[in-house]
Amino acid sequence: MSSLPTIRLAQPSDVEKILAIYAPFVQHTAITFEYEVPAPQDFHDRMMQTLTFAPWLVCEVQQQIAGYAYAGKHRNRMAYQWSVELSVYVHENYYRKGIAQALYTSLIALLQLQGYYNVYAGITLPNPPSVSFHEHFGFTPVGIYRQVGFKLGAWHDVGWWKMDIQPKTGFPLPPKGLANLQGLPQWEEALTKGLPYIK
Repeated sequence: MSSLPTIRLAQPSDVEKILAIYAPFVQHTAITFEYEVPAPQDFHDRMMQTLTFAPWLVCEVQQQIAGYAYAGKHRNRMAYQWSVELSVYVHENYYRKGIAQALYTSLIALLQLQGYYNVYAGITLPNPPSVSFHEHFGFTPVGIYRQVGFKLGAWHDVGWWKMDIQPKTGFPLPPKGLANLQGLPQWEEALTKGLPYIK
């Protein structure tokens, strides 16, 4: 079995390992506004629902899941269908090893291939490392929701950042489903695009 890093679509068998990465963020931070760690079945359902319209990626390093990233719907109205919100979480053992950069690079390449145009990131403030990461990646700030969420005994602001991932067209086609793209050479090229960033 290869020990080289890989980036791939998440599978149902990954749920427990992904939850192990996510749980500390739920329990000890306001980075996510969830109060309780999701049950494995609920998290599985969430992941599989996402995979019906957008990628949910995991990065494996020596057969360990070092981090994951996915795109969620920005809103449900039809006019928003070309816009998604990104999230990335990295296991504490793999901080500063290029995992987030690698995952975002591959994720955005896949979203471009699908035909999405806008990607957004919501960041609970203050969070200088996340803000720096997103702005270095190419996101620009678009606004702040002041004191929009209450968690861990305090009200929190959420800043929003945006990046255009391809030029706009006058009459965009609906984004393509993942099943229509998997197996194409462009799919594999996009999926592996982030690997060079892993240190």
